[in-house]
Amino acid sequence: MAGTVLQHVITPRGGFAAGPTDDLIAAVRHVIGMRADWARTAELVADQLRGYLPDPDILTPDQQHGHPDRPAGHVLHAEPDGTFSILGLVWRPGQSTRIHDHITWCVVGVLRGVEHEDLYDDELNLIGTRENPVGEVSGFAPPGDIHRIRNTGTRTAISLHIYGTDITRTGSSARRYYN
Repeated sequence: MAGTVLQHVITPRGGFAAGPTDDLIAAVRHVIGMRADWARTAELVADQLRGYLPDPDILTPDQQHGHPDRPAGHVLHAEPDGTFSILGLVWRPGQSTRIHDHITWCVVGVLRGVEHEDLYDDELNLIGTRENPVGEVSGFAPPGDIHRIRNTGTRTAISLHIYGTDITRTGSSARRYYN
């Protein structure tokens, strides 16, 4: 489904094969407690995720199939105070987001497949691309976070996203979509 827009299909907590480890959650809490700026927080959370990156079995087999019409997001953890949430995102081949930016910092770790990322400047000029394979972890924060993610591969991709907000409250991490 080329060009499919990411719309968070938020599933309720629970029913997962395994949740994020308590160690990962504690590490993210610790980093947030440092009260660094967003860019530094994204770097520090990325460092922690590299040490605790789970395998795709963090999602049930059914969740790992994704959604036929759009990438599917599964909330794995939402911090009670609203400071962060952890989602498993499933991307079938050809699925993508629209070009967008974010309301907060974000860290992404690829668990299966390869995610292709297009990076844009504030005038929507393509300024770079990245292929993010299994094990790749990256983080970013606004401003300067305009991008699009696509699964350009032939197999389903799965990634873990940690956002600096409670996605169950905001409904999305996207601030703006661009045409």
